[in-house]
Formats: sequence, structure tokens, C-alpha cells
Amino acid sequence: MDWGKVIYVFFSLMSLTSTAGFLYEHTSIALFVAASLNLVSTILKIGVRNLLAAELLASSLVADLHLIPAFIYLELADNLDWAIALAIGALIANIFSMGLVYIESSKNRDEY
Repeated sequence: MDWGKVIYVFFSLMSLTSTAGFLYEHTSIALFVAASLNLVSTILKIGVRNLLAAELLASSLVADLHLIPAFIYLELADNLDWAIALAIGALIANIFSMGLVYIESSKNRDEY
């Protein structure tokens, strides 16, 4: 078992589920946790060397550039609607990223 991949997929899934958690419970703490986990996921994706590495990193950066402004809108501008709209964009980017992870995993199994 590749523990590096386990940790990488773990943080990717945690980012996805914590963003969904914010959409359920609209608190700044939930959004902060989602953004933090997504930043960790992005950092882990920098070292990935596989077929879809560029697409994985790009989708994670998109989610970062949605979650960080969402937190700013929620905390500084007190605009929940914009924060939710940006979090939905981050959720879509994370779903796309997990789809890429599944595609990459299935391609790696075909090579064995």
C-alpha cells in the first residue's frame, strides 16, 4: 500500500467533505477548516508525479481561490450569499479533482 497516496487522497476527500459541511452549516469555523484542508491538499498535490498531475493541481488551486475569498466575504463583508456561492464553486472543483483521482487510480491498475 502506498501511504503517500493514502494521505494525499485522505486530504482531498477531507477537503471535499468539509466544504460540503460548510454548505450544510454556514459557520466561519467550517469554512476555515475547509479552506485549511484544501490548502494542505494543494501542497500535497505539488509533489504528485502522474499522468493527470497538472489537472489535479489546477483543480485544487481553483478550489483554493474559491474558499479563501469565501472566508473573506463571510468574515469581513458579512456576506453569506457570496460565501455560499464561492463554496459551491470550490465543491465542484473538488468533485472534479476526486474524479481525476479515480481515473488515475483506474489507469494505474490497468498497468499492473
